[in-house]
Amino acid sequence: MAQNTYKYRKQKPKRRSSFLPSITGMIDKRFQIALGIILQGISIFLLLAFVGHLVHGKADQSTIEAAHALGIKVAGAEIRNWLGLVGAMSAYYFMFRWLGIAAFLLLPPLYLLGYYSIYSRLPGDISLYRITLGAIFSILWINVALGYVDLLVPQTALLETLVGGVGFELSLLFDSLLGWGTLIFLLTALGIFLLYFFNITSLPRLFKSTPTPKTLLEAYVEESPEQSIDVLATEQEIGVAPQQPLHSPATEQKEAIPHLSTVEDIPLEIEAAHEAPAASPNEGPSFTVAPSKSQEKPAEQLENYDPKLDLSAYQYPTLELLDEHAHTKVAVSPEELAQNKDKIVETLTNFKISISSIKATIGPTVTLYEIVPEAGIKISRIKNLEDDIALSLAALGIRIIAPIPGKGTIGIEVPNKHREMVPMRAILATEKFMKSPMELPVIMGRTIANETYVADLARMPHLLIAGATGQGKSVGLNVVLASLIYKKHPSQLKLVLVDPKKVELSLYNKLERHFLAKLPGDDEPIITETKKVIHTLNSLCLEMDQRYELLKEAGVRNIKEYNERFVQRRLNPEKGHRFLPYMVLVIDEFADMMMTAGKEIETPIARLAQLARAIGIHLVLATQRPSVNVITGIIKANFPVRISYKVTSRIDSRTILDAGGAEHLVGRGDMLLSMNSEVIRLQCPFLDTEEVERVCDYVGAQRGYESAYLLPAYEDEQEDRGEVDLGEKDPMFEDAARLIVTHQQGGTSLIQRKLKLGYNRAGRLIDQLEAAGIVGPFEGSKAREVLVPDEYSLELMLKGLEEEVSN
Repeated sequence: MAQNTYKYRKQKPKRRSSFLPSITGMIDKRFQIALGIILQGISIFLLLAFVGHLVHGKADQSTIEAAHALGIKVAGAEIRNWLGLVGAMSAYYFMFRWLGIAAFLLLPPLYLLGYYSIYSRLPGDISLYRITLGAIFSILWINVALGYVDLLVPQTALLETLVGGVGFELSLLFDSLLGWGTLIFLLTALGIFLLYFFNITSLPRLFKSTPTPKTLLEAYVEESPEQSIDVLATEQEIGVAPQQPLHSPATEQKEAIPHLSTVEDIPLEIEAAHEAPAASPNEGPSFTVAPSKSQEKPAEQLENYDPKLDLSAYQYPTLELLDEHAHTKVAVSPEELAQNKDKIVETLTNFKISISSIKATIGPTVTLYEIVPEAGIKISRIKNLEDDIALSLAALGIRIIAPIPGKGTIGIEVPNKHREMVPMRAILATEKFMKSPMELPVIMGRTIANETYVADLARMPHLLIAGATGQGKSVGLNVVLASLIYKKHPSQLKLVLVDPKKVELSLYNKLERHFLAKLPGDDEPIITETKKVIHTLNSLCLEMDQRYELLKEAGVRNIKEYNERFVQRRLNPEKGHRFLPYMVLVIDEFADMMMTAGKEIETPIARLAQLARAIGIHLVLATQRPSVNVITGIIKANFPVRISYKVTSRIDSRTILDAGGAEHLVGRGDMLLSMNSEVIRLQCPFLDTEEVERVCDYVGAQRGYESAYLLPAYEDEQEDRGEVDLGEKDPMFEDAARLIVTHQQGGTSLIQRKLKLGYNRAGRLIDQLEAAGIVGPFEGSKAREVLVPDEYSLELMLKGLEEEVSN
C-alpha cells in the first residue's frame, strides 16, 4: 500500500546577493507598467509582421538578403511587408530562418507577460507558466514534425512556407538517428506531454479483462483491514513543555533559613536562558509524517489515495527565503540584574514586606523576577505595589503576576534595557516546530525562558487578536500565515483572506492557485468589500453544512477521521465524497466589518465559531479596537484563545483577555496569550514584508491548481430577483416541492444537496415555491416556513396550479 510520506529535500546553502533588495526597490510600478506596454507592443508588432510575411514573404526575401548592398532607404522602399524593413527582417529571421509557422506561438506568452507586468495578475484562470511550457514544447514538436513531413514529401510549396531553418535541421538530425522511428518518437513525446499538461491519471481500457471474484467498485468501497498506526506522541499537544522546576534543593534549604531582612542578605539566583535547539540556519526544514503499519494488502485492494498527487512536484518554502537578522543573545549585565533586585527588595522592605528568596529568568524582552514572600504576607499587598516598583526601577511595562499559576511564587516582569529580536527563521528551524505532530501548527513566539511556543490552531479552535496600531498585530498575522504555509501542502490547507484595508494581505494574491479559496466568479482572491465579505461568510456556512452532511454519511465525528477513511478509499467519490482540506478564515480588521455590517457579519461568524471546528474550518480575527461593541459576548464565548498586543487602557485589556496587563506591554511584538485559563507573556517573532513577499513569490512561481478553491455559490435572498412567472416553472419544480413538504423544511441548501443542483438554480426554485404558496418568505437567519402540511395537500395544489397555467 502506498504511504503518504513526504520530506523536504536538503538544499545546498545559497548566498543571497545583498544588492538584490536594492534592485527590487528601484523597479517601481511605473517601470513595470512601461515594461508591460513595451512587451505587449512587441507582440502585436510581431503578429502583424508574421502575417505580412505569409502574404509577401517570397517577394521580400531577395530584398532582405540584399539589404546590406542596397542600403536601408532603397531596401525599405522595395519591401512590401506592412511594417517595413524592420517588420520584414523580424519575420524573415523568426519564420524563414528559425521557427517557421511555429513562431506565432511565441506571441501569447510574450503578450501575457506584458499583461502581468502591468496588472500584477493574469485575467481569469490563465496560467503564464502553463502557456509558456506549452508554447516551448509545441514550437519544438511542430518544427520537428513539419520538417520531417517536408523530407518525406519534398517539393511541397505549402510546407516550404511553414517550415523554418530550425525545423529543417532538426528533421535531418532525427531522420539520420531514427529514420521512420521519428514518427514513433513524435507520437510518444506528444502523448507524454498531454499526460502531464492535462494531468491525465487514467486511460480507457482497450480490452475488457476477465471479471475477478470481487468487482472494482466492491474493492473501492470495502473497508480496509484494521490498521495499527504509529502516532507521534508529545508530552503536551498545545503549548510548550513545562519549564524546569523553580527551586533547586539548595533553594529549598534557603527558604528554611531564618528571616532575611536586608537587601544584602537576599541572594539573587539567576536562571540562564534556554535556547531552543535549532537546525542548521542554511538548511530548509525537514518535516515528516509518520508512516503507518498495515496488514498485508489484498491483491485487489487499491492503493491509498494521495491528495498531494495533483501537485506532486510542489516544493515547500525553504529557510533561505527568510533573513537571518542579527540574532544576538540578550545582553543583561549582572550589574543590571543586581540593581533591579536591590530596588525590588528595597521597595518591598519600605512597605514592610519581607521576602525569603528572589530568582531572575532572563527572556528576550523582559526579565522575570520570582520572589517568595515570608509566611503571613498577603499577596494583594504586593500586587498593589505595581506602580511603586515601576517608579523605583524607572521602567515602563512592569507587570506583577500574583501568584504565578502552578508555583508558590510571585512574578515581577521587568523590561530589558536592550531587547532581543526573535527572527522568524530561527523559530522555524527549531525541532519543536519542524517535528510537530500538530494538525495546524502555529508559531506564537518565545517565552520568558526563551522556549519556542507552538500551538495547534486545529485544537484552539479559533483565535482572536487585538492590539493598538503599530504594536505588531500585522506581523503576528503574517507569522500565523507563514507557519501554516511552511508546514502544509496546498492540498491540505485553504485560506480565506479578508482585508478591508486592501493593503495588509495583498501579498498573498500570488498564492491564489495554491492556498487561497474564493467565491465563484470573484476576480480578486483577497476579499475587501463588505458585501462580498457577507457573501463569503454565508458561503462558508454552506460549506460547513455540506461537510457535516458528508461526515454524517461517512459515520465519523471529525475531519481527521473522515480524511483518513477517504485516503484509505473507504468512501466512494461517486456518492459525493471528497478529500476535505483544512480552511482558515483570516479577517484583518474585524472592527471595520462590524461597524459597516453589524449583525450580518456577527451572525455567520458566531455560527462558524460554534460549529465549524469538527469539520476543519477555523477563524482568526484581528482588530485594533477591542471594544465591547466589536468583541461582543457571543464572539468572546466562542474564541477561548486570545492574543493581546499593547493596548491603550486597562479596559481594553480586560475586554480582550478578561484580565489586565496588556496596557503594560512594551510594544514591538510583546504580547500576552490567554489560553487554557492561563495568561502567558511571549515575544512574537519578527517577519518583514520583504520576507513574506519572497515566500509568496517562491510558492506562486510553482505550478498550481487550475484555479483557487471555489466555495459554494451564495446568492443573497434579500436581493430583488424580479417577478416570478409560474408559467415557466423549472422542470424540477414538483420534485423540489415534494422534497420540501416531505422534510417540512424550506431552504436552498436542502434543494441543492438532495437534488444535486447549483445554488443559483436552487434559489430560483425557492422563489417559485414561494410564489406558488408552498413556502413562506425569507426571514433572515430563520428557516422558511413550509405552508403545505402534507403530500396529499401538495398534490391537490400542484394539480390546481397546472389547471391555472393551462387556462
